Formats: sequence, C-alpha cells, structure tokens
Amino acid sequence: MCDSNLLSTINAEEILEEEYPEVDVLISDCLSYCGLCAIKPYALVNNKRVFGHSAEEALEKIRKQIDEELAAFA
Repeated sequence: MCDSNLLSTINAEEILEEEYPEVDVLISDCLSYCGLCAIKPYALVNNKRVFGHSAEEALEKIRKQIDEELAAFA
C-alpha cells in the first residue's frame, strides 16, 4: 500500500493486521504505479493490484484476495 494511497484514509493496515495476523501488511512510500493512488484506493496482494472505487470497496476486495491466497495454501 502506498503512503499517499486513498486507502490510507481508513487505516487499512491496522484493520488487515487485526483480521489476518498471519499476513504481513507493508506500507511503502511508492509502489511505482504513478497516478493510480490518487485516482483509486488500491493495494498489492502478492503482486496483484486490487482496487475499488472507495476505500471500503477496496478493503473488501483485498480481504477477498487474501482469503483466496490463504485458501491456496490450506
């Protein structure tokens, strides 16, 4: 998740770390997707871009992607 990302408005790092203690959540100054963070809230989940029209929608999609990733290891 990029520092200037719109997703940071809901403290997604803390929310995800609480919900998924087995997952590392990292904040980065820049993810090199210039301009995307100013347009839509997004994150990378195992190098896959996940984004939504709002921070809440993005967070839900991130949760879904994390669940899919964890299911692959179960």
